[in-house]
Parts: sequence; C-alpha cells; structure tokens
Amino acid sequence: MTTSVHAELPDQLARQGEALVNSGWMPDMNSLLTEALRRYLESHPESLAETFVREDVAWGLSGDD
Repeated sequence: MTTSVHAELPDQLARQGEALVNSGWMPDMNSLLTEALRRYLESHPESLAETFVREDVAWGLSGDD
C-alpha cells in the first residue's frame, strides 16, 4: 500500500534531486524522496525529539543562562 503526497520543494533542492535521478543514482524522484524520508526518520526517532524537548523545557524552567 502507498500514500500519495503533494510536496513543494525549493527550486535548488528539486534541481539537485533531478540531477541524481538523471545521473542514475536513483530511478526516479519518488524513490529519492522515499529514501530521503526513510533515512530522516531512522536518524531522528520520535523518542530523541521528545528528549530534546524535555531538556529544553527543563533548561527554560531552571532560569540558568
């Protein structure tokens, strides 16, 4: 099963992606975006983000600069 997503990319980012596809590194933009999102999610787990938020809140409440 797949889900369609409409995304707007900055021109430079789109050109860089198209260059990777045109040079054969990825079969198409869909594959490139899927792989990029997969890698981002693997390297930024939700638990890590939650930890950073909790640390930021604790720092903000402590008043230490």
